[in-house]
Amino acid sequence: MNNSKNINIKSKGIILSTFVLFSVLLIFIPTNVYANEIDITNIGLEETTIITLKNNSDEDVNSLRIWLQEDFNFKSFKTESGWIGEKNQAGVIIFTSSDTIKAGESVKFGIKTDKVNPEINWKAVNEKDEVIEKGVTDYRGSIPTVTQNPDLKNNETELPDVNNSKGEIFSDSTFKIIPDKPNSGSTIRVIGENFESLQEFDFYVNNEKIGDFKTKSDGSFLTTVKIPKIESNERTEFKIKNNQGQEKTMSIRVGNDQNRILEDENVSLAVNGISDIVNRGDDLKIYGTAIPNKSIIVKILDPQKDITNTRTTTSDSQGKWELLENVLIPWDAPFGQYSITVSDGNKEILKNWQVQTDKVIILNPSKIFFKSGDLIKFNGTAIPNNQVEIILEDSFGNEIMTEDVDVNELGYLEFEYQTKENDDIEGTWTIIATQGNEKEFIYFGYGQMGTVPINFEFDKSNYKSSDTAIIDFLGKPSENLTLLIISPAGNIKEQEIPIKLRADGRSTFELELSGYESGIYTAVVKKSGVETTETFSVGLQIGSGNIEANITKTEYQQGESILILGNTNPNSLMTITLVDPSGKQIKSLEIPSDSVGTFTEDRLKVPVDGITGKWEIKIVSGTNSENMEFNVYSTENEGITVNIPKEIKAEELLQIKIITTFKTSIIVEITDDSGESVEKISCNTTKEFVCEVFWTVPKNTLPGTYTATIDDAKNSRQVTFDVIPN
Repeated sequence: MNNSKNINIKSKGIILSTFVLFSVLLIFIPTNVYANEIDITNIGLEETTIITLKNNSDEDVNSLRIWLQEDFNFKSFKTESGWIGEKNQAGVIIFTSSDTIKAGESVKFGIKTDKVNPEINWKAVNEKDEVIEKGVTDYRGSIPTVTQNPDLKNNETELPDVNNSKGEIFSDSTFKIIPDKPNSGSTIRVIGENFESLQEFDFYVNNEKIGDFKTKSDGSFLTTVKIPKIESNERTEFKIKNNQGQEKTMSIRVGNDQNRILEDENVSLAVNGISDIVNRGDDLKIYGTAIPNKSIIVKILDPQKDITNTRTTTSDSQGKWELLENVLIPWDAPFGQYSITVSDGNKEILKNWQVQTDKVIILNPSKIFFKSGDLIKFNGTAIPNNQVEIILEDSFGNEIMTEDVDVNELGYLEFEYQTKENDDIEGTWTIIATQGNEKEFIYFGYGQMGTVPINFEFDKSNYKSSDTAIIDFLGKPSENLTLLIISPAGNIKEQEIPIKLRADGRSTFELELSGYESGIYTAVVKKSGVETTETFSVGLQIGSGNIEANITKTEYQQGESILILGNTNPNSLMTITLVDPSGKQIKSLEIPSDSVGTFTEDRLKVPVDGITGKWEIKIVSGTNSENMEFNVYSTENEGITVNIPKEIKAEELLQIKIITTFKTSIIVEITDDSGESVEKISCNTTKEFVCEVFWTVPKNTLPGTYTATIDDAKNSRQVTFDVIPN
């Protein structure tokens, strides 16, 4: 009796101490500390991992997205009933369901990876495609070790001490079997929850004990057992028992593996997974049916009937077979009819398909690489009767030429560029071909063999924080890249994101921008020590306030690049447009200002065939704008370059700038439209081979077209200008 009182006193003391401690914790817990709204845990057995998502938030979970750390890959996955999974090109598995996971509910997923103990990153998303929470799964250890089919002496089972363990089975205790339709003699997984925690239970098939297990601290368990051979066609009972005689039972019909094999002996040989038309870069999962337990030989033949691929596999007990690895159609695979043959040793079947292209623009060089001074020629196909914009860049990304090339009614186009020996930079050159929304990058060597660099592009330059940025990658086929995002403050915004290029050298990644603050971000793509960068902005606003901008020169030659420097309000979005003398818009770009309001732009360039005269650059942001003007002069005539205004009025000063290729004396004669000489002026070139002459147009000069003839010791050049009324 005294012992009982002592126990009660101690119990009350423990309760009181716990209450006081909990009260202290309530006082001192910071206000910004919360439990996880989404609880995601995982346990593993070798390469298999079971992921459990429990929703503790106030929002319904519509989708779960998971991806692995670098050098880990998914091999397969399994979902609960009502859920579907899809692995995208970036290696992310997206689980979705028509029924959302409401507060307090949970769901399980199974994955298989190529290595054990993967680190699993996740994002939980609501019905609006907004991220509720993201993180890394909480690893809870390995699936408990199971005693399978123990050797029970004299059918006696050792039971735990009743005084120390009850092993309660509650009314809401549940368990299920994976697969849900097992075969006789097969190994199954058993998953359960809401049993008494940290207790041992036995697992029975009918009245035969085949294993035991121990529950976890939350009352759940996951274990594996092997079903004995069952010859009966009756339903089989699966039971979980405790040492009190309580049990939880489910009844299912176990499949008879031997009978099914006999029924499937007449399964026909078939192949699936290949459509009639296949594109370069497609990833084909090839599978089919055959007589059960047969060796299968698969061969793929190219349009010349040469064998390009041979694989072997085995049909299972149901007569199903599949290739362990997908078949990739190379990015440079010849177009034409391909064949696949499947043989089981007794019978062979044949299926044909066509390799075509899903590209709209196809361009091919006349050579593998071009020597210095060569004429570069390309031809190809695109959408008929629509122009293709061709941009040619050298190995440093400098724009060499821009041209709108006509495509004829048959869809054929061609263009060429005459290289300049000892002037153009040797290396890997790039052609950027654009037609509508279609864009292609073509690489070739100039002066040396070309290589395939890293190239990536965002679908927009500025985003809202609720947007998802689409990033397209292009590089060497099947190459592994790493993507980093640098914040406006210079910090790493995201962990390294692995990007795997397909067999056609392409890939697409969706970057969710939820939580991104306003500013200019830098995306860095790394490959074997080589880096490529692109910038994008989030949350920039139109309406920059006052814009101040300058160009570094007032005169440009045809084909020359333009550098613009300026400042405005921080984190503003502007549109910059290059306009020729006729009013035609040559190029328009979106540009941002940085966190202190400065901006720099060097992507504008005067076309090599741009008309001479006064050009304009317009910068606009909402109601704010800034205009800059400059003159363009021609480089058309070799030996003499002349820069002269297109129009001038009487009594104004006409300035003529002349550039030659050697030091010489220059004579300039101005004649009217009848050929009568009006003025003669001479000058000597400087050491830079430049001279300038000035003519004040007389007050009584008649309006009309006048000609300036420029002569040096070797060359002569004529240019015209108009005298217009005052």
